[in-house]
Amino acid sequence: MRRSRCVALALPLLMVLAAACGSGSSSSSGSGGGSSSSSGGHYGGTLTLLANSNWGTADPGKNYTLQEWQLLRLTHDGLVQFRAASGSAGTELLPDLATSIPKPTDGGKTYTFTLRPGIKFSDGTPLKASDFVTVFKRQFTIPGPANGFYENLVGGAACLKSSSSCDLSKGVVTDDQAGTVTFHLTAPDPEFLDKLTLPFAFAVPANTPLKDTGNNPPPGTGAYMWKSYDPQHEAVLVRNPYFKEWNPDVQPKGFPDEIDYKFGLSVEAEVTQVENGQADWLFDPAPSDRLNELSTQYASQVHVNPLTAEYYFALNVNIPPFNNPQARQAINFAADRNAYVKIFGGPSLAVPTCQVLPPNFPGYQPYCPYTTNPGDGKWHGPDLAKAKQLVQESGTKGAKVAVVGTTDEVGKAITEQMVSDLNAIGYNASAKLLSGGIQYGYIQNSDNNVQVGYSQWYQDYPAASDFLNVLYGCGGFHPHSDASPNIAGFCDKTIQAQMDAALTQGVTDPAGANKAWAKIDQEVTDQAPMVQLFNPKLIDFVSKRVSGYQFSPQWYMLISQLSVK
Repeated sequence: MRRSRCVALALPLLMVLAAACGSGSSSSSGSGGGSSSSSGGHYGGTLTLLANSNWGTADPGKNYTLQEWQLLRLTHDGLVQFRAASGSAGTELLPDLATSIPKPTDGGKTYTFTLRPGIKFSDGTPLKASDFVTVFKRQFTIPGPANGFYENLVGGAACLKSSSSCDLSKGVVTDDQAGTVTFHLTAPDPEFLDKLTLPFAFAVPANTPLKDTGNNPPPGTGAYMWKSYDPQHEAVLVRNPYFKEWNPDVQPKGFPDEIDYKFGLSVEAEVTQVENGQADWLFDPAPSDRLNELSTQYASQVHVNPLTAEYYFALNVNIPPFNNPQARQAINFAADRNAYVKIFGGPSLAVPTCQVLPPNFPGYQPYCPYTTNPGDGKWHGPDLAKAKQLVQESGTKGAKVAVVGTTDEVGKAITEQMVSDLNAIGYNASAKLLSGGIQYGYIQNSDNNVQVGYSQWYQDYPAASDFLNVLYGCGGFHPHSDASPNIAGFCDKTIQAQMDAALTQGVTDPAGANKAWAKIDQEVTDQAPMVQLFNPKLIDFVSKRVSGYQFSPQWYMLISQLSVK
């Protein structure tokens, strides 16, 4: 699980961190418009958030971005959820729509949940156990990245092959009168409860269409509801009139009456608006040229948190030139990771990496073969001579390579750096920049023949498979789909067999499984279906008019717990 803790940073960001370490306060939930909680939180007002780009579809069954998940967490609920809290407390799994977390039966293959009574969706429809039949059937009728998370349900594998005849009647068994939802799995899954915390498993009404609802997310049970979503301008959340606090540790009543999320400004302009109090927070990383300004003039408004996440480029292993392993290894040797770290804000905000698993994560062991002076698991510098040698041996010198990145300042600069690294070892590389709202889906679709795709990955839950199996497992690659998290199209049957064995081992022997995942991490890194760049730290910059900042290790900034003056 991610850790929300303070770490030593180099000046001038040391000043930022000093403020951040002491400024996060926990706000208790309560009721009554315009009242204040015992910790000083004020109910009411409008919270204004900014992002350069939208997040694409707003459907919880389809969307796979941190950006929208932070809002879906406020508008929808699952059966279980992590505590809405900072630090280690935020790693605790608690019942949400369910009354309790059941122990599995049938050798770990059956889970039975009982729903809390009296909960309604934001349109006034009562929550029923049978709603979850629709929830999980949608995972197979809407082409999307969630398919692989729930294929272990009885009937799930057949649904993957034919969504039109999907039958989960033996995998998801419900009783509306008793209020029970029972899941039957084909095999024990040590991560099943974690998977139920994801927005893919959030409750929606039974009559929700079995297709992507696009800009119109279905009703939810959370403290807020979607008033509107216009991808060109803004999304607006308002209070859910049917919401009641059944478990404030998981779904507390939010402080703002309204949350406005505006799109389209440059990141430079976003920073300025938060500085001026015209907005309250920006989703995008602050440009490096503004970090000194933030650390010196606005230190009390800045919060720094290390993340279990990674920035990387996926290399398409199925088309030239990176269907050649030597070509993939060459760009890994050539990548100037210090340059990427500098673009992101410097060593205080990012740490170079060569491997898939991030530090302080299950299965992590330091490993970096793509560097000068290898051996200690750390990256020291690019090895251009080795890279050029591999390009020559691969026979790919002079190949044209298009690098598909994003239009935001950081994404554009990172993409241009990759173009420079490729050209330095003999390729003819160029950048293709797309809006963040469409770029992720574009690079996932094999029909677009993307050779190199810029991406980031943030944990869904704290398990090594969430990086390795999702991003580089055979099941994560869906040809001709814009929902294929295995962007590289990497499928090594020998490595996949090791992944499957590690997943099984994790049911009874988590420690042994993590040793297996460490070996898998090294083998995937050696195959180089990606260029890992760095593990980031996150800067949250908030306006002076908000208080009560909290950073969840699972959901990052708890948006609804910001109190607006």
